[in-house]
Amino acid sequence: MPRSLWLLIIGMMINVTGASFLWPLNTIYIHEHLGKSLTVAGFVLMLNAGASVIGNLVGGILFDKIGGFKSILLGIIITLISVVALMFFHGWPTYMYLLIFIGFGSGIVFPATYALAGTVWPEGGRKSFNAIYVAQNVGVAAGASLGGLVASISFNLIFVANAVLYAVFFLIAFFGYRNIDASKGTQTSILEQKTVVKNRTKFNGLVILCIGYLLCWVGYVQWPSTISSHTQNLNIPLSQYSLLWTINGALIVCAQPLISLFVKRFAKSLKKQMIIGFVVFIISFIFASYAEQFSGFLVAMVILTIGEMLVWPAVPTIANDLAPEGRQGFYQGFVNSTATGGRMIGPILGGMIVDYYHMNLLFLIIIGLLAIGIVTTSIYDKKIVVAEKRDQEPSGIGA
Repeated sequence: MPRSLWLLIIGMMINVTGASFLWPLNTIYIHEHLGKSLTVAGFVLMLNAGASVIGNLVGGILFDKIGGFKSILLGIIITLISVVALMFFHGWPTYMYLLIFIGFGSGIVFPATYALAGTVWPEGGRKSFNAIYVAQNVGVAAGASLGGLVASISFNLIFVANAVLYAVFFLIAFFGYRNIDASKGTQTSILEQKTVVKNRTKFNGLVILCIGYLLCWVGYVQWPSTISSHTQNLNIPLSQYSLLWTINGALIVCAQPLISLFVKRFAKSLKKQMIIGFVVFIISFIFASYAEQFSGFLVAMVILTIGEMLVWPAVPTIANDLAPEGRQGFYQGFVNSTATGGRMIGPILGGMIVDYYHMNLLFLIIIGLLAIGIVTTSIYDKKIVVAEKRDQEPSGIGA
């Protein structure tokens, strides 16, 4: 891999490590330290995710207008100013406002980084993006683990450590990304796509597929929101809860060969791979619903990670297969928007259910939503298959 790609990988790892110091603990801090309800905590996380969506769209446009270097620097500066402010002002409602700015700034960084990764090593194909993806998960594992240890000492140190890591990221980007050539590549934004979708059958199939994808994300984001608070009610230390995310990231990085072998033997189609993933997610939430000690949540997290590794890569791959020529950006943008929609809806929905009812009901509802996801995944391509068979039939008797 070229040196410039290694710089992007290192920068992404530090970026995500800094973010992972804070994001798994947001609900705990808002609920336990600021004294707000889980519904309020979920609403704050929804605002953070919404700001990240806007940041992603803006980052894509800025990459085309001013280039990757300036786009990434702008995103880092916005995030760095916000996390430095968080060191001194982390009361209510300032905490909420700063989280919104952090979401927006970090959102700008991601599309520009991925676009640069594709331009600096075009002959690498998917390897460039896989390297960035692995770097993200290393950052998640390191940040979540260290964040829990630091938070067990003092939450104020979390804000300091977060600011230091973003400052390091700024220095790497400022001195390392300046000469990266992005002239060969372009970043497609969903805002720039035409609104007319010619192949309605395939797009409708994508919409049906993404319904299940959204429901899956609604369940997944309960782990850093309502389930994180639930573990605190069970007197599980923050360091142990953060260790769960370390294990999640480590499994994603290390278990890829095993997952590939499993897929080749038992899930030869992407649809079957997703359905198995949904079933694995359901099993994970069943285990989590009965867990009362760290060991129970550990088993549930390992199972959850297996489901994640089956479902998350499958959806963008299917979207790419369904997309007509020249529409890949729009289809991938739709998939990304769906995932973010799940991340926005999940925390506030889960918070309201737990606040007004109880945790066991939330687990039952999530399992029900995942079951709906299995149904939508099973039927998304029915009309597509019929249309393809019709197109392949001879046009006339003598044909």
